[in-house]
Amino acid sequence: MQEIKFYNGENIPLELHKVRVVQKLHLVPIERRLEALYEGGFNTFRLSTKDVFLDMLTDSGTNAMSDNQMAAMMQADDAYAGSQSFVRLQKAVEDVLGKKYLLPAHQGRAAENIITNAYVRKGSLIPMNYHFTTTMAHITQYGGKIVELLYDEAYKLNSDHPFKGNMNIEKLEEVIKVHGAKNIPFIRMEASTNLIGGQPFSIQNLRDVRAIADKYGIRLVLDASLLGENAYLVLKREKEFQNSSLGEIIKTMTDTADIVYFSARKLSSSRGGGICTNDITIYRDLEALVPLFEGFLTYGGISVREIEAMAVGLYETLDETVICQSPSFIEYLVNALDKNGVPVVKPAGVLGAHVNAMEICSHIPQSQYPAGALAAALFLISGVRGMERGSVSNQRDEYGNETYADMELVRLAIPRRVFTLSQIKYVEDRMTWLYNNRELIGGLRFVYEPPVLRFFMGGLEPVNDWPEKLMAKFKEDFGESL
Repeated sequence: MQEIKFYNGENIPLELHKVRVVQKLHLVPIERRLEALYEGGFNTFRLSTKDVFLDMLTDSGTNAMSDNQMAAMMQADDAYAGSQSFVRLQKAVEDVLGKKYLLPAHQGRAAENIITNAYVRKGSLIPMNYHFTTTMAHITQYGGKIVELLYDEAYKLNSDHPFKGNMNIEKLEEVIKVHGAKNIPFIRMEASTNLIGGQPFSIQNLRDVRAIADKYGIRLVLDASLLGENAYLVLKREKEFQNSSLGEIIKTMTDTADIVYFSARKLSSSRGGGICTNDITIYRDLEALVPLFEGFLTYGGISVREIEAMAVGLYETLDETVICQSPSFIEYLVNALDKNGVPVVKPAGVLGAHVNAMEICSHIPQSQYPAGALAAALFLISGVRGMERGSVSNQRDEYGNETYADMELVRLAIPRRVFTLSQIKYVEDRMTWLYNNRELIGGLRFVYEPPVLRFFMGGLEPVNDWPEKLMAKFKEDFGESL
């Protein structure tokens, strides 16, 4: 897609869609936002949308659907078994992802559960470029462990490296030699690496991983939830593919993997998920688990209306004007915050802008969860709900000890075609103000901590009265403004 330039020299993203359906937003007073934080245990997952202005928690299930997806939902075949809606989805998967066999699941983590149930046992080790929270939880639930194999460059938050999601090939081979291929049921690659700032991997790196997998007879599993955006950044950053189509890039990536699984909530702007493969043996390994955990093989726990929307959404993944919108808005916000001095993960990745809480809140020890505190502070002064991607999102080790995250980030997700540029500029304004008043932010401590996936349901409280002091400063600077 050719760049669209402005006569005045501004470098701003141009929406290549129009808005036809709108949803009213509410920006409640800061006093109410403070009450909402206490009610929600200073966990942005526990906030009610009636108190949220801009919901940047996630892009999972929050991407705007297209008119064609909405229309397709009206032709759904609601048969329990043998639905023609599934036939259309199966064809879309084969056309777009190049995989013949499809097992539907109600979302991405359900697909993870099926794969780990089939292959992970006590003592299993799963090498991956980087973990995702639900992935690690499923693997450890079945007795396995993970090992993360990024290059050192990936941990440099402010960098110009184009593919920080690349797997370290030398370390991968070393891990296989030490632990034995028989103890490694599969290697996992995530497109794009969520917890290090939505950073992509290159196709050359994926090919190198494939070569190692073939050398030792190990399956390669691709988490394709953000495949379209990873492919878009390959198009922009990997010289070999600068004249390729998104479809060609996507097929090149999926052809490399034995198993491709995805969250449709991300990949196709719908609901649901799936596992696909060209290997009938793998299909048989997983087949019986779908009716056991999800639903029959032609609906997998997904509404057939969503199955129709998923099929259309997969084809739309091939459209660069659809896929580019979110990364271009993310890049705009990252560059704007960086220009204002706010520490962010660079280069801009996918999924959202990632703010470096470790640096912004350097006065807060990791034991008091700086990323969680920054996410709460941002909601307080703006009504913007981001997500903590730091130590709160980690899980304790097998002995109950805290494991601190490599990075303390606040993710500001930018779903496809949801926000306007003025709303993005509002986020920039409020985040910049917060950065300039960062010394007022204090730490958090757990008051309720569930044993698994604590970041979803856990409750925290401030270690002192810092939220009240931050609110007072906001009112001093903004007066009666919301």
